[in-house]
Amino acid sequence: MDNLNLVVHPWKDYELIDSGNNRKLERYGEFIVIRPETQAVWKPGKPDEWKKAKAEFRWFEGKGVWSKKDMPERWELSWEDVRFSVMLTSFKHTGIFPEQVPNWEWLKKKTLALKAPQVLNLFGYTGIATIVAAKNGAYVTHVDASKQANDWTKENARLSEIPEDKIRYMLDDGLKFAEREVRREKIYDGIILDPPAFGRGPKGEVWKIEEDLLRLLEPVKKLLSPKKGAFLILNGYAAGYSPRSFFQAVQSFFDKKSVEFGELQIEEAGSRRLVPAGIYVRFAID
Repeated sequence: MDNLNLVVHPWKDYELIDSGNNRKLERYGEFIVIRPETQAVWKPGKPDEWKKAKAEFRWFEGKGVWSKKDMPERWELSWEDVRFSVMLTSFKHTGIFPEQVPNWEWLKKKTLALKAPQVLNLFGYTGIATIVAAKNGAYVTHVDASKQANDWTKENARLSEIPEDKIRYMLDDGLKFAEREVRREKIYDGIILDPPAFGRGPKGEVWKIEEDLLRLLEPVKKLLSPKKGAFLILNGYAAGYSPRSFFQAVQSFFDKKSVEFGELQIEEAGSRRLVPAGIYVRFAID
């Protein structure tokens, strides 16, 4: 057991410039945007920088609204040799979660250590983790309940020059897909789980993390290969749980001693402040 918070530092195409007053000021490539951030209960440290923002997201009468100027519909960014497109969505997201960089680095290392591993990415969203794994030798089954997310992943895979046979796309409910894969006696060398706090499947299935996380871990345990180097990553975002809660959920299915867990945090540029951005649990079989 290793309680370890993972910190994301600015890189060429992403930077957390400032935060405070329940907002954060971020740079995606050449464009600076403002998004809500409930964790940022402190005062901003660089008030003049906020004037440079090209777009700001606000909730208005229960709906998300962007006010923006001189912004493209989509633009391209990269992390290492992975390329992807981003856009301003109605749910405040941009198609990338920068706090995942330490997990991408870990995923790259674990995937490279295996020979052409079979990797399952449930709740895969726009597929950055899928592409990181595929770039490093994996054959990935990418599952998401949103056709838009799957199409976005396909575009990102094209931008990253991933061969078509490296990724299998499934428009499906994550839990139901995992349960069917158990009945098919499938085995995966790596499994990535990034479930939302609440979501719906393509046929109206309802996902509630407080009710369904344990139901998901049951088939996942059966799907994960027992061989050395096989790995699992579980992420949590806006679910209200502590990292230890997620760790103990995983521990109740996987009796592992070398499990890492903690917060995912984003470091402000030129500052020692950190914005908590999610939680994770991960391990590889030794």
